[in-house]
Amino acid sequence: MNVTYVRGALLAAVACILVGASFTANSVLGDYPYAGGQALRYGLAALLLLPLLHREGEPRPAATLRRLSGGQWRRLALLAAVGMVGFNLAVLAAERSAEPAVPGVFVGCAPILVAVLVPLLDGRRPTRAVLYAAALVAAGAFTVQGWGRTDLTGILCSVGALAGEVGFAVLAVPVLRPLGPKLLSATVCAIAAAESAALGLVLDGGGFLRVPTGAEAAALIWQAAVVTVVGFVCWYVGMQRIGAERATLFSGLIPVSAALTAPLVGTGSYGVAQAAGSCLVGLGVATGSGMLARRGGERVPASAAGVENHPGHESGVVVHRDVAAAGQTDEPGTGNAVLRPDSLASQEEPVAAAPGDGHR
Repeated sequence: MNVTYVRGALLAAVACILVGASFTANSVLGDYPYAGGQALRYGLAALLLLPLLHREGEPRPAATLRRLSGGQWRRLALLAAVGMVGFNLAVLAAERSAEPAVPGVFVGCAPILVAVLVPLLDGRRPTRAVLYAAALVAAGAFTVQGWGRTDLTGILCSVGALAGEVGFAVLAVPVLRPLGPKLLSATVCAIAAAESAALGLVLDGGGFLRVPTGAEAAALIWQAAVVTVVGFVCWYVGMQRIGAERATLFSGLIPVSAALTAPLVGTGSYGVAQAAGSCLVGLGVATGSGMLARRGGERVPASAAGVENHPGHESGVVVHRDVAAAGQTDEPGTGNAVLRPDSLASQEEPVAAAPGDGHR
């Protein structure tokens, strides 16, 4: 397993752990207007991402965004509406008539759907190892959270939360390559802030924003600066390097992280069921991501998206114009002659977006 893949897996894990730990912040914002809180969170995150977008020698973000097609802009708007604003709204609505474990169990099934949808949309067959691993992760998430009280409304809203979690990964795949993780994160945050503000005006009028209390302000800053800025960038870099279906396996760490941090603030306990579920999640993640593959044995290749999209690969591969074949005649043609040993080092040239060392 190469270093690029390992780093991608670690970044995806960090992103999901941050999301799980953020559930404590959500409880502090229970009385703050929903849409206004989302608008502040994503708007602040977009502003914090701006200084990180442009580096010397890279195209300016504005020029990159101008090259996007109308279809790509619609995809970005749908990603923000479904995977961010819609997901949070569905979770909030579900928790009004169901215990928090119910939407958590549904969201824990996201790896199974992503493991099927992403390969099919890419023209590939789902990977059997990833499907088995996704089932382990889903079972582990169910074991960690259990199944709480609910009704039909809670179930339907939980299904909506599942759709949002799946959309957050699947809708991002085609726009991750042209934008990159940081610009993609900043763009969807800006769009989500505008969508949240529009939703707030429709639902609550001018009262969708108010001055937050000290605790609410701290929670909003935490969600914007850590969960959104750091978490989103880590998530999309990880997805870029290991592929969406394997990155989504790490979403099973969300309930594990929430269960581990809940006792710290007195909102839950960590017992035998949580420990057993955590082990199932860990086994599923390790199996599906290829971390259990033996050194020198058959390794689990990253998905096509994870291989071709990583910009760091472009400096790691060379193409040789000629092949040394001393004493062998060339193919018939003008100037046919015997090929002699050639110095290949002088004829190397980098190939943009080619797979890096260790990729098949």
